[in-house]
Amino acid sequence: MLTELWVDRTRYQHTKVQQGDIPAPGDGEILIAIDKFAMTANNVTYAASGDLFGYWQFFPTGEDPWGKVTVWGIGEVIESRSDAIAVVERLYGFFPMSSHVVMKPGDVSPRGFTDVSAHRQALPALYNHYARTEAEPAELRTLEDQRCIFFPLFMTGYVIADLLSDNDWFGAGQLVVGSASSKTGFSSAAFARAAGFPGVIVGFTGATNAAFCETLGCYDKVLSYAEVETLPDAPTAYIDIAGDVTVRSRLHHHLRGNARCTLLVGATHWDQFKNSVDGGALPGSAPALFFAPAQIEKRDSEWGRGVMVGKAYAASIELVQRLAPSLSMESHRGIEACNAIWQALLANEISGRQGVMMSLGE
Repeated sequence: MLTELWVDRTRYQHTKVQQGDIPAPGDGEILIAIDKFAMTANNVTYAASGDLFGYWQFFPTGEDPWGKVTVWGIGEVIESRSDAIAVVERLYGFFPMSSHVVMKPGDVSPRGFTDVSAHRQALPALYNHYARTEAEPAELRTLEDQRCIFFPLFMTGYVIADLLSDNDWFGAGQLVVGSASSKTGFSSAAFARAAGFPGVIVGFTGATNAAFCETLGCYDKVLSYAEVETLPDAPTAYIDIAGDVTVRSRLHHHLRGNARCTLLVGATHWDQFKNSVDGGALPGSAPALFFAPAQIEKRDSEWGRGVMVGKAYAASIELVQRLAPSLSMESHRGIEACNAIWQALLANEISGRQGVMMSLGE
């Protein structure tokens, strides 16, 4: 049986379970049983920015106001009408919160393929590509759960650090990360340091997450949101993963002309997302929306396609292994558990320490 969790695109806490017959693949298509997928704050960001960046369009429901939130996961081909992809192949990529999905492979290589379904043609290539895991290094195949949970977030962190480095850190000698306990947050800090950022890296977080942030070793200093105004008044780049309008405004008014760059990355405070993007005028540099595929495409044109992603994967493996003692992994099964975790993510009750895997298969 096909089992999916649909989310109201206008009210994310409002969900419904959708069940029915497992779809049959057409000519040139494959049917994938989604074995497992990660549930992280990243998925909330996909929902909050879904209309802006097209995330709701990857797996449309055809029924307003419902949508399928996108997730990163592992699937197995259980039926194939494609000459290029065999049954039992294992795949990594972008999926819906579902037990099954049909795709149409194109641009097939030993390493992967692109879903060339008509409704996905205009969407970013990064999310349309699926890796054939059998062709990958054994080290990567042993990290399936970590890959689903951490790699998409660490990839974002890597691209953030690369964008900042590519622009000479926008003249900043101080790098500040909002929502420092988030996986995107602490990976951004770690990769910025690895990329040669010479200044101080500061993490903003809630008081309950301060100790965790300090154990990571990614920050020179960890401050609570109440301490924004204690930050040294120096040229600063701000990675805004929290999406908290008030904190951003306080920081810009404190730094004024020294607010050299603010990247709007995430929506930990997802209920503020629209206001966070619209924002309004602030002292210093105008906040800019961060969209990872744009920087990846730039590097693909400069370095060759796939080179940056390969670098990010290698860096992510190293970071996961280094931080393993500070991270915990858990697995859940079933539609009720899926909805419970989704509600917990919306309530910001899943810490950066936790890695959550989900399966809706029988």
